[in-house]
Amino acid sequence: MTASRALFLFCFLLFTGHARAAKVDTVDTYSASMKKTIRAVVITPDSYTTGAEFPVVYLLHGYSGNYSNWIQKAPALSRAVDANGIIVVCPDGNYGSWYYDSPVDASFRYETYVSNELVAWVDSHYKTIKDRQGRAITGLSMGGHGGLYLAFRHQDVFGAAGSMSGGVDIRPFPNNWDIAKRLGPYAQFPDRWEKHTVINLLHLLTPGSLSLIIDCGTDDFFFRVNNNLHDKLLERNIAHDYITRPGGHNWTYWNTAISYQLLFMRQFFDKRKPG
Repeated sequence: MTASRALFLFCFLLFTGHARAAKVDTVDTYSASMKKTIRAVVITPDSYTTGAEFPVVYLLHGYSGNYSNWIQKAPALSRAVDANGIIVVCPDGNYGSWYYDSPVDASFRYETYVSNELVAWVDSHYKTIKDRQGRAITGLSMGGHGGLYLAFRHQDVFGAAGSMSGGVDIRPFPNNWDIAKRLGPYAQFPDRWEKHTVINLLHLLTPGSLSLIIDCGTDDFFFRVNNNLHDKLLERNIAHDYITRPGGHNWTYWNTAISYQLLFMRQFFDKRKPG
């Protein structure tokens, strides 16, 4: 049995073997930088009623999605929250923010919102581990970009990061998914695109500074850029888990990927338990 199949079997048995029920809340958070209320889904495990503090995984949606996507389209998510004893927070990224503080449109400050304002709100309303050893971030597609982009730039906030089918290099897609609305056209502002793409931010990392997991299907239109990121991480001696499987850019793939991601995050949290 290959390592990937063994891990998948372990995940399957772990997540299907629990009959407990995670609690799903839809909450209103506030962004001072954008002066508006933003909705999020917060999923707490059945064990949340204990007195313990819990680690948190921030789980980002893709382009054209919203805060409710993950809970509506990934039935494995609630079971995984229970199995791993974690809190999952699914924020709203406003359809196509790319989780940037946009240099073009001051009404888009989603880097500040997710990495600062939302984290502070969650820590003040839930029993959380309030440091980077108890926080991770990941997401799909635009959210895969967002998970790595925000973690690379805010290593004081997040200790682990992941990406599922992530747009980890935006430069090959200058006309797609509202990126030009966030950064300005590539032809006019190439420096902005170079500085806002994940693959060009590896200089921010040192070996061991972040725990990283990257997952992309071999039939995905982002497969090539994910392979390129994997190669560049290897060149820089940045340890990371890299998973590729047959599959495309769809919820069938992400329903499996989320199990790998949350298990990885749980293992990261466990390694940092005192004693």
